[in-house]
Amino acid sequence: MVDRAVLAIIGYLSQAGAVAAAEVQKLRHDPSELLTRAIQPAIWLVLFGEVMAQVRGLSAGNTRYLDFLAPGILAQSVLFAAIFYGIAAIWERDLGVLHRYMVSPAPRSALVLGKAVSSTIRGLSQAVVVYLLAFSLGITLDFGLLHLLAVALLIALGSGLFSTFSLIIACIVRTRERFMGIGQVLTMPIFFASNAIYPITIMPPWVRAIALANPLTYEVDALRALMLAGGASRFGLGLDAFILLAVFAALVAIATRMYPRMTM
Repeated sequence: MVDRAVLAIIGYLSQAGAVAAAEVQKLRHDPSELLTRAIQPAIWLVLFGEVMAQVRGLSAGNTRYLDFLAPGILAQSVLFAAIFYGIAAIWERDLGVLHRYMVSPAPRSALVLGKAVSSTIRGLSQAVVVYLLAFSLGITLDFGLLHLLAVALLIALGSGLFSTFSLIIACIVRTRERFMGIGQVLTMPIFFASNAIYPITIMPPWVRAIALANPLTYEVDALRALMLAGGASRFGLGLDAFILLAVFAALVAIATRMYPRMTM
């Protein structure tokens, strides 16, 4: 019984890995996408960060604003890369690739999880860019091995979470034009109604309530504790990780039920 369970788990992970490998292969054929996505965090850190650093009260405690901002921009760049990931599923349906996935013996959850895993490649590439920019700007980063590994896991989790959310949107709208419009509408509220560029303490109560229900808030909170030298978590790393994992699991369950409907 134990051997069967182990083989079943290995088979499930290999199926999810095959989907992820297929997605990564697409990125290898067009690596310029990674370069173009590096422009946005550079603009936010170099232009927005340097200007807003002159405003008092935007960072928490005695932290420099650029230090406060860097984890938020990392989370934002991962969000922006992941939230449009669902458009690939619409392309796959139009090209007939999705039908091949559906007739494969792989569980639907393995297909969804594989796509979530593949999105982490883009997320981790964004992390490298932000770390390089932050280091060049003199931001006090923590390069401890355990903290770097924890940041990578957080980026993978956040990227998987928002790419799965994107897949759910794609299952609902089903057309590229509608998806692009909805994706653009959603990214800004998720980003600005979080603690990415200003602390929760200066928000009006109604915005604070939205921020506390926003998973990006908890990703940024954990990144600030792990990414910065002497950083601290407002909510606690355990709570941050629990909320992100719980939301991700819920989104995977929803996407697993909805994904096959895209073929209809």
